[in-house]
Amino acid sequence: MLEFKYDTQLLIEGTNLNEDAINDYFTRYLNGDCLLAVGDEELIKIHFHTNEPWKVLEYCASLGEIYDIVVEDMDRQSRGLQG
Repeated sequence: MLEFKYDTQLLIEGTNLNEDAINDYFTRYLNGDCLLAVGDEELIKIHFHTNEPWKVLEYCASLGEIYDIVVEDMDRQSRGLQG
């Protein structure tokens, strides 16, 4: 059993995006691991393992337009099922 079930990935497009501020928010307010938040002031790629992907989507949508959203159930995948 995985501690954090959902592999959540997306792109945020906006203005004045800040990798450090996004990393800090995830660390303080979202429960999960394997955080990757990289990019520049206009485009950030997010990768995060969590049990609450809707909180990731809600926060990221508050920063700009989100797209290329992927939420995969890693527990199902580990059992050989479609994620």
